[in-house]
Parts: sequence; structure tokens; C-alpha cells
Amino acid sequence: MFLTTKKLYLKLFTSTFKLSLFTFGGGYVIITLMKDKFVDELGWIDEKEMLDIVAIAQSAPGIIAVNTSILLGYRLAGIRGALLCVLGTVLPPLLVMTGVSLIYEVLRDDPNVRYVMFGLRAGIAAVMTDAVIKMAVNVTKVRKVFAVTVMLIAFILGFVFDINVIFLILGAGVVGLFAAYSDRIFRWMGRKRG
Repeated sequence: MFLTTKKLYLKLFTSTFKLSLFTFGGGYVIITLMKDKFVDELGWIDEKEMLDIVAIAQSAPGIIAVNTSILLGYRLAGIRGALLCVLGTVLPPLLVMTGVSLIYEVLRDDPNVRYVMFGLRAGIAAVMTDAVIKMAVNVTKVRKVFAVTVMLIAFILGFVFDINVIFLILGAGVVGLFAAYSDRIFRWMGRKRG
């Protein structure tokens, strides 16, 4: 689909704004919806590229939804696209939290608000579970033993042994680098010995 630059900028901003405005549950939920919007609906990037963007966003310091917005916007429209996507992602929570802070005292003890939040948590859990299952299915479709093995080991370490996600990401990155450069490393080690 061909868009003029102004229409592309507007679509990037409005898409991220709407996603951020109607998403509850944090970064991983909005990432799932970004994938649905930019990969499945608009077809602007492919699924592998989206997974790469998410992996980089997780590894970088900061909020994962904002990091993903920066990378996605930059990939699609350069610096301006990154800025518009960040603005679209950050503006709705800023406005909502500003409004909530003004009436917090009234809402704090309302049982109906507590019930709504409890219901939202259940929905968020379902969306996050769906995202994990879809990503796992996509990794196994590739049928690369290495990727599936890393995924399963990371899951076991995180779920069973409760290893912090930061260490899992760093460890997976080191393993991936080693796998990518193992031939060079072994050749270099062979030359050092010889």
C-alpha cells in the first residue's frame, strides 16, 4: 500500500495513539496489538522483522512499548516516524493518568472501580497468553532446532526457576552471538594455539 509521507506520518501517529489509548496491561499487551496492526492488518513489516524489533526493544533500557514504538517508527519513517510513534504511545497514558490523578481520592475506595480493575487483569492475562503462544508457534514453524531449544530453555529457567527476565534476555543474546560467530571464534582459538 502506497501512502504519501504526510499520510504515513498521520497513520503512524493515529495507530499508536489508538493502541495506547485502549490498551490496558502494559508493554507486552501493546506489542501484541502493534503486531496485529502493523504486520497483520497494514502489512508494513513482516512478522520476523516485528520479532526482531521486539527483541531489541526488550534488550534496551526503558519502557518496552516506547522502545518498540521508536524502532517501529524509525523503521517505517525515519526519525520523524520514531518521534510520532513515541508521541502517539506516550500521550494517551499521560492524559489518562493526569485525569485519574485529579479524581483519585474519589475513585480510590469505590468497590466498582476495584471490580473493573479485577476484570481488566483477567483480560490482560488472556491477551498476554495469546501473544506468548503465537510467538512460540512462529518460532517452532521455522523448525530451527537452535531457536526452539533457546526458547524452551528460557521458558524453563524463567517459569520453573524464576530467573529474572533480564538475565534470560542477556543470556539468550550471548548464546545467539556465540552461535552466529562460533566458526570465527573456533578459527581464532585454533590460530592462538598453533
